[in-house]
This record gives sequence, structure tokens and C-alpha cells, in this order.
Amino acid sequence: MQKNVGGIDRTGRLVVGAVAALAGIAALTGYWAVGIVTALVALVIGAILLVTGTTQKCPINNATGIDTTNRP
Repeated sequence: MQKNVGGIDRTGRLVVGAVAALAGIAALTGYWAVGIVTALVALVIGAILLVTGTTQKCPINNATGIDTTNRP
């Protein structure tokens, strides 16, 4: 699979992914009082966004034909 994530899309994925992952970790360790399911969902979504932002490859973008690498 070729790179299909770039520009603002990549930056957004990295920032939102980091925040979501940290929120999930904070909830799982007891620093934030939300349910366990919410914590796990935040952690998984954060991890997915971090991986797709770091590798610049997104299977959903690939399936839908979206390519943001040439955008600012």
C-alpha cells in the first residue's frame, strides 16, 4: 500500500491520536473517572490514529480512493 495520508490529515491524526491514547491511559490508571469501555475505546482509537499518522498509510483512505499526501 502506498502512502495516502499527509498534510493536515497527518498532523490531525497524530495530535488527536496522542490525546485520545493519553486519555485512555489516564482512565485505565484511575486518573480520569470514566468507564472501562470508554477508556478502552479511546485507547484503541488513539492507537489507530497514531499508527496511520506515523506510517502515512490508511486502509480506509485506500479503499475509498482518498489521497491527502499532495495537499498542504
